[in-house]
Order: sequence, then structure tokens, then C-alpha cells
Amino acid sequence: MKSINILEEISDGKLYDIEDTVKVDTCGCDGCNDCCCDVGELVVLTPFDVYEMVNHLGVGFYELLGSKIELRNNNKISLPYLKMQDDNKRCSFLNKEGRCIIHSKRPNICRLFPLGRVYKDDDFKYFLQVGNCPKKDLKDVKVDKWLGIENYDDNKQFILEWHKFIKALTFRLKFVRDEKELEEINKVILDNCYCIEVKEGENFYSVFSQILPKIKNRLGII
Repeated sequence: MKSINILEEISDGKLYDIEDTVKVDTCGCDGCNDCCCDVGELVVLTPFDVYEMVNHLGVGFYELLGSKIELRNNNKISLPYLKMQDDNKRCSFLNKEGRCIIHSKRPNICRLFPLGRVYKDDDFKYFLQVGNCPKKDLKDVKVDKWLGIENYDDNKQFILEWHKFIKALTFRLKFVRDEKELEEINKVILDNCYCIEVKEGENFYSVFSQILPKIKNRLGII
């Protein structure tokens, strides 16, 4: 059977780095929210995404759970995803006018679109998902400007560490059969990774780097 390279099927065949130029700039979405509908299974939230949301809105993680965020189980891991609502499956963070109420603090995956990430050798590059944005004649823009992520190097290091942790946890949970143990493990992740409090003089990345080794040790992850 002939193998199919999925990345080549959905992209322009190129990989981009942060300083590269890519044709993704909409120059304003003109009220379109096409990329904010029916994407619930795609937008899994990282601890940083949730940290940005709750601090922007002035609420706690568990206050958003159920109304704006929902848990989905993947490989025995329960993680928070953006929740879609109504018949059109609109993102729950869209207002009546169809605009994002957390746009300045939106999840990293939302910032990327129509870019995606591909991981390899403890690093990642970006790829362009062709044909996914309905707007025509997208303009060239540097990747870093398109993403608009503050403290990019720290953010990238966090994303890589989180990606590595989830991979290790997925392997660890292959050998867990007891439902109660699985529930307890997932509660440890939600309570400790998604409810991070940052005190004055600290930042999310430094706090997370202190928490993660403790969680790995508690869950028996090398």
C-alpha cells in the first residue's frame, strides 16, 4: 500500500520558522468567524492558555469548565478544550456579534491559524494549512508578527515541555487499568497544571517549571 504523507496533503509542503515569511495575513477578518466554529475537537488548551483566559476574565478555571470549556478524554487523559455551542457549533467565547471576547488572550492554537505545528527532535516548525481560511488573497507576513506572542522563547520552551509531558503521560497511562486511579491522575493534572497562581515578581513560565517536576515525580514519569 502506498503511504500518504498527511502533512503534504493539507499544507503547501513547506516548513516555517519564527523569522520566516508566510502568506497568512488577512489584514482584518471583516467580521468573519469561520475559523471559530465547529473546532471543538481541535483546540485543546494548554495550562498557559487557561492561565491567560482566567486572568483576563477574572474567574477561576473551574468556573469556566462546563460553560466555556469542556473536558475531552484522549488516550485516557482528560484535558480541557474550547466548548462549542448552539446548532452552528460556535465557540463559546464569541459574543452576539460573533467577535472573540478573549481575542488578546486567545489560545495559542487560535493564534496560529491557518498555521499548524509539526514536532520533531525536541523542536517544532510551522506549516501552512492551505484552503482553510475563506478570505482570498492573503498577504505575506512574518510568522512572529502573525503570532504576536510575548516572551516567545519562554513560550516555545513551555510548549515543548508540555508536549513532551503529554507524550510521556500517554505512555504511562497505557498500563493503568483502574478507573479510580485514572480519575485521580487526571485530577492531579487539572488541579496543579490548570489552576496555577502567579505571585507578584513571578511569571507563569517560572512557576510552571517548578511545578512540572513535582507532578512528574508524583505520577511516576521520568
